[in-house]
Amino acid sequence: MGNDANNLFVSLLPLIVLFAVFYFFLIRPQRVQAKRHREMLEGLKKGDKVVSSGGLICEIIKVEEQFFSVRLSDESTARLSRDFIAYKVNDTQPTQS
Repeated sequence: MGNDANNLFVSLLPLIVLFAVFYFFLIRPQRVQAKRHREMLEGLKKGDKVVSSGGLICEIIKVEEQFFSVRLSDESTARLSRDFIAYKVNDTQPTQS
């Protein structure tokens, strides 16, 4: 009986190792990144500059539950879904080329 249990463990060991590798290199980093993005969205306020998923740079003029009212230029405003905010523009960071 003990020999069968050892054979089963040895045959399942590669699958266990593979799952551990996937967890630590794919699943866990994505969860951490999603948590940081969610925290960033919760912290956005009027006057913050953000970049949308489409690449538009906008300034938040009103925070709503599911949307942000944003200013695209001096004359145009729009509503932007929270799902399409890519990141907050940090004025102290150099722009990427």
